[in-house]
Amino acid sequence: MIVLSGGTGTPKLLQGLRKLIPDEEITVIVNTAEDIIVSGNLVSPDVDTVLYLFSGQLDDAKWWGIRNDTFHTHNALKKRGINEKLMIGDTDRATHIMRSELMRKGASLTQATAHISTTLGIRATVLPMCDEKVDTIITTPQGKMHFQDFWVGARGEHDVLDVKITGLEKANITKEVVEALASEDHVIIGPSNPITSIGPILALKGMRKLLSGKNVIAVSPIIGDAPVSGPAGKLMRAQGYPVSSKGVAECYRDILDTIIIDERDNADEKEFPVRAVKCDTMMTSVEKSEALARRAVELFKEL
Repeated sequence: MIVLSGGTGTPKLLQGLRKLIPDEEITVIVNTAEDIIVSGNLVSPDVDTVLYLFSGQLDDAKWWGIRNDTFHTHNALKKRGINEKLMIGDTDRATHIMRSELMRKGASLTQATAHISTTLGIRATVLPMCDEKVDTIITTPQGKMHFQDFWVGARGEHDVLDVKITGLEKANITKEVVEALASEDHVIIGPSNPITSIGPILALKGMRKLLSGKNVIAVSPIIGDAPVSGPAGKLMRAQGYPVSSKGVAECYRDILDTIIIDERDNADEKEFPVRAVKCDTMMTSVEKSEALARRAVELFKEL
């Protein structure tokens, strides 16, 4: 099973999927367009969330960082006048240092991620979407800013005028991603932000073509006219999509077979550009995550 992932909604789905499928049979292709350098080291937030999930360390109260991590280094830097853009735990920082040291010695992001996975005892395959640096840039009335400055620094409070992914012209799908897609026909697009989490993955040259022959199921992160969490509403609106599950289906319509929407969504399934199926998508427990994952697996059997 291949899963396209951002950093919050999709890991919740992965938590349930692991109850049904051995980790060895799961490959996760992860967004890297929100990566950022903090205090000299590369932070890959979405990749790290997936790594920590599979290694059993994820703080699933926040859905980022490591459970029971300390913040001594972050706080010490703050006292000395260094205000980091992200609040980074001490053990989490060790991951960033390891990644950055490996890359400074010539490893690609994919190779560094594989090495970290091995040291954490992870059996699933976690693949960055590409090795080149790409960035999500948000245009607001206050100016252009990196996604982390918009979402963490400004807490997503600014209006969004436009969204661009820079660096795509030099970015390439890795051979590891190509090989994974060549060996698997079932792909789940997780309930991550369709513009800034899944969008960059799909924007890579050739990615939509690779997915066009697959059985693709997406889980909508929108219920009614509002996202379950995060700034997806503002971002979808800025890109010309309606803030709705139907709008999510429009984002993926050229590669999508089925979209799972929440049972509380009053949208008419018959009006979707692809097949729409309703069930409970609010993953408020491991059991609910498993039930949603089970429904997705059942739908693949119907394709």
